[in-house]
Amino acid sequence: QLQASGGGLVQAGGSLRLSCAASGRAFSNYVMGWFRQAPGKEREFVAAITRSGFSTYYADSVKGRFTISRDNAKNTVYLQMNSVRPEDTAVYYCAARYSRDYSVYDRQYDYWGQGTQVTVSS
Repeated sequence: QLQASGGGLVQAGGSLRLSCAASGRAFSNYVMGWFRQAPGKEREFVAAITRSGFSTYYADSVKGRFTISRDNAKNTVYLQMNSVRPEDTAVYYCAARYSRDYSVYDRQYDYWGQGTQVTVSS
């Protein structure tokens, strides 16, 4: 089970930190990812982190502004969002993939959190 939190309303240029707590499985066996879905759009890849946390991957639209990290001792993955823009407004989902490799395709993730709303005002 994945539980995402930390969403809310933030002004453009501000920061927000999302968290996703996992339970019930060996967290360190899973690649973790963040995806988002804006109204009227398909869900899109945001960021992913390997099982050890050694490697991270980002969509071009968030590279340099967002940072994904994980704490395997706390079974939690984070998404630090800086310099947010109105186009970052979306429901953000965390996801877990039982693999050693990351993926940008949501269909390749096995478990999903419930989503947390992020709204960026201009």
